[in-house]
Amino acid sequence: MQDSPAEWPLGRLLSAAARSIERDWDERLRAIGLPHAALIALDIVIRTGPTGADAIARTARVQPQTMSRTLERMERDGLVERTPHPADRRRRVVTATERGRQAWDTARHIEREVLPDDPQLRTALTAIMLQYRSPST
Repeated sequence: MQDSPAEWPLGRLLSAAARSIERDWDERLRAIGLPHAALIALDIVIRTGPTGADAIARTARVQPQTMSRTLERMERDGLVERTPHPADRRRRVVTATERGRQAWDTARHIEREVLPDDPQLRTALTAIMLQYRSPST
């Protein structure tokens, strides 16, 4: 009996495809010194502008403590700066550095090599994400 991906249940096929792509992408990101979690945070900061760690965590759908550790490493690696919030000194604002912007740009090129954009796939995956979006997002 041949176990062809064309015959797999859709859930197995989607999971296996996502894992395969993510392994390749993560390997390429590691080669430029950028962990996947840092790329997600950079993408949020660059697309939304300077913001707080709590907003980044919410958008990334991770716990604030998880994002805090990621941002600490990113700051240490020179990818972001965290400065006091102008209106509330207890909070900090996260901003991408020039090094972070360059890493983000390189990562975007890598992503297009790993998985070129496909409008039909994008539409299908977006529909899945909207269907399974948690009520708190």
